Amino acid sequence: MAYLSISKVTKQFGDTVVVDNFNLDIEKGEFVSFLGPSGCGKTTTLRMVAGFELPTSGQIFLDGVDITDKSPNQRNVGMIFQSYALFPNMTVEQNIGFGLTVRKLEKDVIKQRVDEMVRLIHLEKHAHKYPYQLSGGQQQRVSLARALANRPQVLLLDEPLSALDAKIRVSLRSEIRAIQKSLGITAIFVTHDQEEALSISDRIVVMNVGEMEQVGTPFEIYNFPKTRFVANFVGSLNTAEAQVLDPANGLLTMDGIQLQTHEGIIGKKKGDKVTFAIRPERFSFVAEGKKENLLEGTVINITFLGSVVRIQMQIGNSTFNMDTFNRPSLELPKIGEKCQVTCSTKAVLILEG
Repeated sequence: MAYLSISKVTKQFGDTVVVDNFNLDIEKGEFVSFLGPSGCGKTTTLRMVAGFELPTSGQIFLDGVDITDKSPNQRNVGMIFQSYALFPNMTVEQNIGFGLTVRKLEKDVIKQRVDEMVRLIHLEKHAHKYPYQLSGGQQQRVSLARALANRPQVLLLDEPLSALDAKIRVSLRSEIRAIQKSLGITAIFVTHDQEEALSISDRIVVMNVGEMEQVGTPFEIYNFPKTRFVANFVGSLNTAEAQVLDPANGLLTMDGIQLQTHEGIIGKKKGDKVTFAIRPERFSFVAEGKKENLLEGTVINITFLGSVVRIQMQIGNSTFNMDTFNRPSLELPKIGEKCQVTCSTKAVLILEG
């Protein structure tokens, strides 16, 4: 059995199903992110693991022990909230040691553990300060240290960076990941930010209206989305409708333009309609090297996005974006000009749903 197993878990509030038949196995030391829009059930699932909500049905096992009906204080998990939830009348050291004091550990053990946590979050010079004397990023570090001080079996993080500005978010998420790796602790991270999930996770669970849309590594989720929702929610995407020409060989036709996918199209026959997707960065100019798929279109807009230039093209009856790196030697077509772009068969994804 996996270290943390969430088996057939469903949660209802009245007649509303918030989480529906959720199944996930998490290995010890793994960092898993729940990614999805507001209201998709990711926080409710996290709260069921923490014990703040009880499943309507299903079971949760931690290290082989059934914790489904146990209260939060009966399961060894650490929780970090979006709000720092620090005690304003306690110093950094006192906040970190609060849980240890409640557990009535010996004073020397508490001091040793608190000192260890203070060093871990690099706040040695701020150990005697109160929360109002700290920045938002420093307060969240204290919250992290307080959760880790009890040496939980699982660390749960509920959108812990959403209240911070962009630069601090990037640096703090890297710190959280580094600390998690160094301690070898199992962690679940809830976020609606795809960049956060992609940058720090071992695996990502993409959720939508209470259901799991797809589970995979960041590489798999981004490059090989299985459903239309995942493809559109994670990264930028071009989508269009096409007809199947030859399902066995993955041949499609879109407005008379032929395309080929890397694999056969399972469950479809000639003439069936499908939705396909191509990431903007998977296109390139023919001059850079011709690939299996060749498309001709008219340039309708060019947008500079710093390190990337986005070229919008009309191909058939559909609009496609192509992203290319901005460099001094880049020669761009003019708006209204016809040009050819190319992509590999692996770039053409058939979407379900």
